[in-house]
Amino acid sequence: MSFWKKYKNRMIVAFVAIILIVIIGITANGREKLSKGENLLGNIFSPVQKFSINIGERVSNFFESILHMGSLKSENEELKLKVAELEEKNRRYEDLIGRSDYLLREKELIENTHYNLIPAQLIGKEPGNWFNRFVIDKGAKDGVKKGDVVIQAVDTGEGIIQEGVVGRVLETGDTWAKVVSIIDENSDISFKAIRTQDGGILSGSVEGKLSGYLFDTGADVIKGDKLFTSGLGGVYDADLYIGEVINVIKEDEDLMKKVEVEPAVDFKKIYKVFVISD
Repeated sequence: MSFWKKYKNRMIVAFVAIILIVIIGITANGREKLSKGENLLGNIFSPVQKFSINIGERVSNFFESILHMGSLKSENEELKLKVAELEEKNRRYEDLIGRSDYLLREKELIENTHYNLIPAQLIGKEPGNWFNRFVIDKGAKDGVKKGDVVIQAVDTGEGIIQEGVVGRVLETGDTWAKVVSIIDENSDISFKAIRTQDGGILSGSVEGKLSGYLFDTGADVIKGDKLFTSGLGGVYDADLYIGEVINVIKEDEDLMKKVEVEPAVDFKKIYKVFVISD
């Protein structure tokens, strides 16, 4: 057997290996210029590669944005809850601030009154701007009876907190009671002027005003005098604050002196009252 035939396969392998080593050496030398074939292949595949990279980045960004949107939605819901909580707290603070004067008067009245008081909230009223008739959340089960006097803590204008008369209980249920106020047109209340002790009768009106007449036509009652309940007739306890005289009218043809009164209680803003219980 000849040498070629005997070592042919080994020689071919060696030859191929030498060629590969030469190619690697050439490419490793950092050629400044590509061959025409390499350049052609680069021109063909470069846009494709760029397109593929861009598509990959867009797909990646798309899924990242979806995940980010989910996170933003969750954060947005949390922020909405926090805003709602803050708004509710702010509403409560504003409510407390708005009622602060009333709450202070109420506290002082409870500490100094000699009456047995049943606190009650308003739960309804008749149509109209004035609280001439309304319903409270306390009734017979709480000790409220028909004819009981209803009051509110008021300032007499001299820094003194007293029982300001609101009205009286007209009817009761087990857990509720209807109150008719002193400004109701069917309501009458006897009074006395604290400065002169002159007395008279006041009545309500559809306009929510108090007006009436003095028993003594020569009574020295003037604008600014403070009126309190006299206790005559037994409908209202004596010495409950009614309000202040804002006008005195002398009509000779009627032979009587009339008065117009600003109630101490604001009958457009009644939310809580007290029932005087025996």
